[in-house]
Amino acid sequence: MAFEFPSDASVLHLLRTTHRSAARLLQARIDPHGVTLGMWYFLRVLWEEDGLTQRELSQRVGTVEPTTVTAINAMVARGLVRREANPADRRKRHIHLTEEGRWLRATLLPHAAEVNRIASRGIPDADMARLRTALAAMRRNVDQAGP
Repeated sequence: MAFEFPSDASVLHLLRTTHRSAARLLQARIDPHGVTLGMWYFLRVLWEEDGLTQRELSQRVGTVEPTTVTAINAMVARGLVRREANPADRRKRHIHLTEEGRWLRATLLPHAAEVNRIASRGIPDADMARLRTALAAMRRNVDQAGP
């Protein structure tokens, strides 16, 4: 008998499809501000910790460095970030938000909060807290299992 594991039984499949739906909704909200979803993930990290190196930014966002370089190039062209060489190690490039990049935080974060509210509508706060705890544990489990 073949192994059965229907997609509707997979928490990870449900997470993926939910994330894709939420990402489409968020993209529709941030697109009028000239920000793509690819830029969003990097801006979100930089708003919390500006001045990371490209490698650190890749690690925080969870992307490979070529993807990060592409996103940074787009954000530089859009005037949201600038690259600065590290005086102690010229190979390292730090990414800093521009004034416009910092300013967008107040404009875009409410859209993300709205998408979160839509996604969690009708779900009690206690259930959402348990979900966050469970998802954090799942992420740790997967991270510890390795690549």
